[in-house]
Amino acid sequence: MKKKEICTVIRQKEIGDGIFSMWIQTENIGKEAKQGQFVSLYSKDGSKLLPRPISLCEIDRENSRLRLVYRVTGTKTGTEEFSGLKAGDTIPVIGPLGNGFPVEKAEGKRVFLMGGGIGVPPILELAKQMQCEKKQIVVGYRNAQTFLKEEFEAAGELYISTEDGSVGTKGNVMDAIREQKLEADIIYACGPTPMLRAIKQYAEANNIECYISLEERMACGIGACLACVCKSKEKDAHSNVNNKRICKDGPVFLSTEVEI
Repeated sequence: MKKKEICTVIRQKEIGDGIFSMWIQTENIGKEAKQGQFVSLYSKDGSKLLPRPISLCEIDRENSRLRLVYRVTGTKTGTEEFSGLKAGDTIPVIGPLGNGFPVEKAEGKRVFLMGGGIGVPPILELAKQMQCEKKQIVVGYRNAQTFLKEEFEAAGELYISTEDGSVGTKGNVMDAIREQKLEADIIYACGPTPMLRAIKQYAEANNIECYISLEERMACGIGACLACVCKSKEKDAHSNVNNKRICKDGPVFLSTEVEI
């Protein structure tokens, strides 16, 4: 059940150029959150009516704490304001939102956990929760700023691709899979649309069950603005059109359910 809470910043630091890691103390959101879900943070800027969705990087259910890793996307975007928050500061947060990844489907299987760009952080909690036969984490970065690398190495077998070739495979996550000759029975992925499109095609060509998180196109995160609609195979019962709202029906979808 989503709730709005005033949360307290525990600590925050910059872990890459414009990439910030913030732990927040919640009352109940952290206890209820699941891997693949997200929260929305409210700006103090009165001109921004809608909150900014940020995916969950780590969940400490016991203490109801959440780790948010996000990129500052420019001035007046909300994220710049959040990056200035210090320990003890408070921020209104609504969550947990979205449906999360179905981890139980991975039991006894060889798994790809794939993240690209700012779709990398939610893969960490997913990797920590995953019970499977073979856990292969394949993440793509722009350059040598491989934030969260140590945490991923502790969670499974890590394979990295970088656009400039400075670390791991030169290219993208699909190039890393080909170069390392990796195989899987099920895929979980989060990242920019071109990456997810390539993963969806690969999964369908190889008859692999695949779950993708369409995070990058959300605006409000609460189903109000309809900016994050994607095409679906099935008609939506609510509007009777072939659309799904990423924030309400997703952000995680079986790849064969949506067109991207």
